[in-house]
Amino acid sequence: MNIVQGDMAGIGIAPDEPWVSDLSDPGPPGHVAQRSLHDLLLRATRHQVWRLRGQLPGAGPADLEDLAQQAADDALVAVLGKLATFEGRSRFSTWVYKFGVLHAGVAVRRQAWRHREVALPDTFDVMDDGTAPEGVVQAADLSRAVHAAIATALTPHQRRVTLALLVDQVPIDVLAERLGTNRNALYKTLHDARRRLRASLVASGHLDEPSLRSAP
Repeated sequence: MNIVQGDMAGIGIAPDEPWVSDLSDPGPPGHVAQRSLHDLLLRATRHQVWRLRGQLPGAGPADLEDLAQQAADDALVAVLGKLATFEGRSRFSTWVYKFGVLHAGVAVRRQAWRHREVALPDTFDVMDDGTAPEGVVQAADLSRAVHAAIATALTPHQRRVTLALLVDQVPIDVLAERLGTNRNALYKTLHDARRRLRASLVASGHLDEPSLRSAP
C-alpha cells in the first residue's frame, strides 16, 4: 500500500468516491466533501513538512503543525480552483495529494527564507586561476566567459533572476514572492536567459554550435 492509499484508508475515503460532483455541490454534500478533502490534504502536508523539517532549525512540533495547517488550507483553495481541470487520468485522491505536497514545500521554503535577505546581485566572483593546474585554468577561462556573457548578453532583470536562482540558490517560489511575480514568469525569464547565454558562449567559442538534425 502506498502513502496515498494508506492516507485515504486512514480517513475513511473510498478511492473511487465521486469527488468532483460532491465538491461542486453547494449544499451539505459539498461541505462534507470539502472537510474530507482537507483531512486528506492535511495528511499530505504534515508528511511533507516533517520530511523537510531539517530546513527549519529550531522549529518545534507546534510550529510544524501550524505550517502544515496553513499549507493544507492553501492547497484546498488551489484544488477547488482547479477542479474543472481534473481529467481522471489518475485517482482524484492521488491528484490532490500532490497539491498538499507542493504547498507544504512552498510553506517550508518561505519559512526558511523569512528572515534571509535576497540580494539580487548584478554580478558574481570570477575564479582566480593564479598558478593553478591546466584544468583549473580552463575552468577559470570559462568562468570569465560566463561572467562576460551574463554582464553583456542579459537584461538587468534576467541577470538578477539568473544569479539569484542559479548562484545564490534562492527557491523560485521565494523569489517570486519577493519580486511580486509568479513561478511561471520566472521560469520564462530563466529560459530566455539560458538561451542568450548559450548563444553568447557559442559565439565566443566556449561552447560548440548545437548540431542540426539531418533532414529526412
